[in-house]
Amino acid sequence: MNNIKYNLNYILPIAVTSALGGFLFGYDWVVIGGAKPFYELFFEIKSSPTLQGWAMSSALIGCIFGAVISGMVSDKYGRKVPLIGAGILFVVSAFGTGMTYDFTWFIVFRVIGGLGIGIASTLSPLYIAEITPSEHRGRFVSINQLTIVLGILAAQIINYIIAEPMEGTITDSEILNSWNGQMGWRWMFLAELIPSILFVLLMFLVPKSPRFLVLKGRESEAISILSKIGGDKYAAIESENILKNVRSSQKQKLSFADITAPKVRPIMILGIVLAVFQQWCGINIIFNYAEEVFTSAGYTISDMLFNIVLTGSINLIFTIIAMKYVDSWGRKKLLLLGSSVLGVIHFILGWAYYIQISGLPILILVLVAIGVYAMSIAPVTWVVLSEIFPNKIRGRAMSIASLFLWIASFVLTYTFPIMNQNLGSYGTFWSYCFISILGFLFIKIKLPETKGKSLEEIEMKLLKQKL
Repeated sequence: MNNIKYNLNYILPIAVTSALGGFLFGYDWVVIGGAKPFYELFFEIKSSPTLQGWAMSSALIGCIFGAVISGMVSDKYGRKVPLIGAGILFVVSAFGTGMTYDFTWFIVFRVIGGLGIGIASTLSPLYIAEITPSEHRGRFVSINQLTIVLGILAAQIINYIIAEPMEGTITDSEILNSWNGQMGWRWMFLAELIPSILFVLLMFLVPKSPRFLVLKGRESEAISILSKIGGDKYAAIESENILKNVRSSQKQKLSFADITAPKVRPIMILGIVLAVFQQWCGINIIFNYAEEVFTSAGYTISDMLFNIVLTGSINLIFTIIAMKYVDSWGRKKLLLLGSSVLGVIHFILGWAYYIQISGLPILILVLVAIGVYAMSIAPVTWVVLSEIFPNKIRGRAMSIASLFLWIASFVLTYTFPIMNQNLGSYGTFWSYCFISILGFLFIKIKLPETKGKSLEEIEMKLLKQKL
């Protein structure tokens, strides 16, 4: 469809609005890292590694359940309505987490926020992929990753602005009785209310997915939306392709057997492994456990918060670079680049910790690792997951992949303190090096290139070829 002129002015606001779910995902996921030194003292859990790990990883339990239900509710109600529901969950979580004085309720509200993350992380890229022409899909789906990164950076900057400077050697008692220890960490969570409410309101204005409308027999509505995207010719061609695909898919009712069918099983395995690898390559522990990573390298609390802002800034810059090249370089090439370079960086980081190098060299290595991750594995994984699953099971399959992603994230987040204690920082990063090597080999052998192909073309190719 190279001769079709697409109405990008119509598509872009829709994609950005949906991608605000990614912004809230990024903010809610990372805000806890900056608040960690303060709420741990407030709730008197600093001496309990188990409760520390539970506070940090509890939201991921919500993410897992959110990923589980997202496929079912999206297949029944579409992508739009569940995303509005996710926004409401973010509102409840932000208010509750910032206002509670009880640790149990703190956990409850973190889980509620995680539920919103699980839904938004699954459906925001899926919705964008379904409303975007194939020629622009990689770039537009990457907007979701861009907003995740912006959410991460916003949380890091707001944490840094809210926290009062604390230089030098400061006792736990001084931190607890400071404004940071009593009120600062609360405002870090409460600040999420503004984008959460905005997301809920704006989602009422976007159209439903054309593919979902066709799936529900509402072809005229789908054609109307497709016409706004690419004109009447595009609408006619695309609606016919979707209709053929839907009719083929509806010959049999969706069941568990459809997802585990011999032809589909390799595609499901491919998606699950990519989702797990995005987490287990190890970069995300830097966002969640920045305090441990940087303080073990000799930085103070204030320096640590500033370094976190640097990591978010690098994350943003290289995500923008990824958006420029994801449709020209291709998904597979970027994933191979990211996994190989991360393997090398993790090895060097482990060696630096082993010989007890501290300060600036560690910061530089961390920033390079984040930059590489941000322009490859982080955004491209979501692009590939939004493309590879057959239309009939796309919603359910995407939720399964997201489920495994969040299970992997929970395992990563929960095990880092344990690995750090038993293997040391060097052993932990060498473990991530080994995982990166395995990821590189899997991607090289199993992943076909999907750039520039329609969702229907990708489906036919993957179902026919032996992965």
